[in-house]
Amino acid sequence: MTPDSPLVLGIETSCDETGVGLVRGTTLLADAVASSVDEHARFGGVVPEVASRAHLEAMTPTVNRALKQARVTLADVDAFAVTAGPGLMGALLVGVAAAKAYSAACDKPLFAVNHLAAHVAVDRLEHGPLPQPAIALLVSGGHSSLLQVNDLSYDVEPLGATIDDAAGEAFDKVARLLGLPFPGGPHIDRLASEGNPSAIAFPRGLSAAHDLQRHRYDFSFSGLKTSVARWVETKQRAGLSVPVSDVAASFQEAVVDVLAAKALAACRERGIEHLVLGGGVAANSRLRLELQQRCDDGGIELRVPRPDLCTDNGAMVAALGAVLVEGGAAPSSLSFPAISDLNVDHVVVPA
Repeated sequence: MTPDSPLVLGIETSCDETGVGLVRGTTLLADAVASSVDEHARFGGVVPEVASRAHLEAMTPTVNRALKQARVTLADVDAFAVTAGPGLMGALLVGVAAAKAYSAACDKPLFAVNHLAAHVAVDRLEHGPLPQPAIALLVSGGHSSLLQVNDLSYDVEPLGATIDDAAGEAFDKVARLLGLPFPGGPHIDRLASEGNPSAIAFPRGLSAAHDLQRHRYDFSFSGLKTSVARWVETKQRAGLSVPVSDVAASFQEAVVDVLAAKALAACRERGIEHLVLGGGVAANSRLRLELQQRCDDGGIELRVPRPDLCTDNGAMVAALGAVLVEGGAAPSSLSFPAISDLNVDHVVVPA
């Protein structure tokens, strides 16, 4: 960090976390998060209207908490950044409206950024500037994507994505089948450590030769989820107990195997030696271990932010904002919309 690096405040409200981060250069000064996950737990998933209301209530206190944590004031902020998409429309609108208000009141530029690109940018806060090009594997409750990052400020190329359920969504649905709480990822990760990952041969979606011809870097976890459901139902109809740890371990292994195989294939086939892992599912211990082993074997450098930076947060938005400010990108106009299905090849929304 240099003293004259711009101070960027980032706001994230794409799902159920209200995140506000402050970044100067590649140094994280504050990362304040208010989560509404407990309010959604009884429904077994995120309720958009509940998330939007929670963002509205948490926004100002979370901004104030971040400013206090960084020991700065709004007057010290050089630029603002906000997630414009993709995400839940109502949730996005709360963050976008707040960011526009702060930008206008402080007369400072605002950058409307892509949520997925921000997940890549957050790695800068832990490991420094990102080598480019790099492959990014982003895995969360709403996204499972493979990207080629040629230039983080303007050139992010989508290689593949989920064609149905995202990996994190599959974790939540399988957890519900096994009677585990929401969100399901941490509970399956914990139980899987006690089970046998080879106990049940669950399918690897879009991994057969004929699938790879059309969906080389795409993902599919809906069939895996259905396979787990049928296996559990068969056991229950037969009056047999369900070995929950073995099911969790075998399911997790199927997900990790596909994610790791496709990410490493993208690196190998495109001649790229750097892989970034991001998104909430990047906190999964088995995924981190398997990717590290395969990258070591393949001569690939793996970069994984610490777990609290992998989930949705304002720090990642501020980190991408800092990249854009430093690169001389033009700020967004205050007329830009929230875009629930914003494509990753739009790193910043101009208007």
